[in-house]
Amino acid sequence: MSVSSPVQSVSEQLAAAIAGLAPVTPAAMQALCQSLLIDVAGICISARHSDFMHATLAATDEAGACTVIGQAAGRSPGMAAICNGTAAHGDDFDDTYEGGPAHAGAVVVPALLAAAEQHGLPGARLGLGIAVGAEVICRMCLVAPTLVHKAGFHPTAVFGAIGAAAGVGAALGLGQRQLVDAMGIAASMSSGIIEYLAEGAWTKRMHPGWAAQAGYRAARLAQAGFVGPRTMFEGEHGFFHAFARQRDGNFAAMLDGAGSEWLAADIAFKPYACGTMAHPYIDCARKLVADGLNPDDIAGIECETAEGIVHRLWEPLADKQNPPNGYAAKFSVPYAIAVGLLRGDAGLGDYQEAVVMSPQVRALAGKIRYVVDPANPYPNQFTGHLRVTLHNGEVRETRQGHFRGGVDEPLSLDDLVTKFRANCAYGGLAAPKAEALLQSVGALLASPRTELHALRCD
Repeated sequence: MSVSSPVQSVSEQLAAAIAGLAPVTPAAMQALCQSLLIDVAGICISARHSDFMHATLAATDEAGACTVIGQAAGRSPGMAAICNGTAAHGDDFDDTYEGGPAHAGAVVVPALLAAAEQHGLPGARLGLGIAVGAEVICRMCLVAPTLVHKAGFHPTAVFGAIGAAAGVGAALGLGQRQLVDAMGIAASMSSGIIEYLAEGAWTKRMHPGWAAQAGYRAARLAQAGFVGPRTMFEGEHGFFHAFARQRDGNFAAMLDGAGSEWLAADIAFKPYACGTMAHPYIDCARKLVADGLNPDDIAGIECETAEGIVHRLWEPLADKQNPPNGYAAKFSVPYAIAVGLLRGDAGLGDYQEAVVMSPQVRALAGKIRYVVDPANPYPNQFTGHLRVTLHNGEVRETRQGHFRGGVDEPLSLDDLVTKFRANCAYGGLAAPKAEALLQSVGALLASPRTELHALRCD
């Protein structure tokens, strides 16, 4: 039995809010856009010589005028978006919206940089597009929390295409009907399963890049008059039916305050290069060591956790205790705790293969178990807990009820600049070139025309 169409669909209401926005967003969003540009650019530099980027660059050799950050040769807009999105997310060091979780910056920054460079847009339009794209992704997270992951899809990938389409559409000045079309078209381009979790395959790395180019193409199709479904969110065969296996999502929460209240202003930035939900556990591990814990004295560790992350970061437990490679280790809480205890960090270097295969790290990870806390506030908050039993029977315990880098303990702009410089050094970029690149990125939002050649490197 078919369902009659509403008078005004969800996407029409969202598009109405977007179409009426001025190019200058509130100060908090301008600051967010600046932070996203700096963070994404630095992460792209850190990944520029990686194996996954060598493969991505070889497969996207479609020449064009758009910049791939940290590379010399230009690409077409779509291929530049794929490359920059893959680089930005490839090491899982990019931003997160805690209510999702979803990674907005790795999708919308590559999509908007490609669009702004290809079409000669001013910095104000670039910033508007980044803000809108990030906001749409964050708002989509409110409709069916945790259900997209449970259905086997990566929220960043499937939400990202629609967010990128909305952001590029806003930057290009699309009207309300065109924005509806753009999001509807992008919904048919959305994709991304989470089977990478099984063996540490690379597909998650390319999800934001694929979503970025899909969003760009969807916006351009809509701009040219191509028609998309206006009931793409809530329809009988719509987005949430397909990707969350339900149609009765909380669309009111998604639409409430759209155009005037900016959820994306609370996007979190990562201090560690791994899955966000592991971060509070790493902080707990480091705190225990700082308080005098000797990892050699540990007999076992029990951690309270949220049910919603077990299938991605805890199970199969034996595999998470012994990840097959560095990428798989990024989605293992036992591994994150082990390197936090033994190495005092979980940065890019702590996910190198030699570290992952270390007998000492694996032995400690093998001592870590979990119990599900039914009262855990995930996905609204990410928490950490370690209860350590020592060989002498002593028990030490610590908790952290928030994600460092998030709204409760945000990273400052100075913190992000420090991270940017460290990422550039990791990517082999000389300090003077890194400073020049930082200045160029910092000037983008005030530029009369988006020029990105300063972000290229030999």
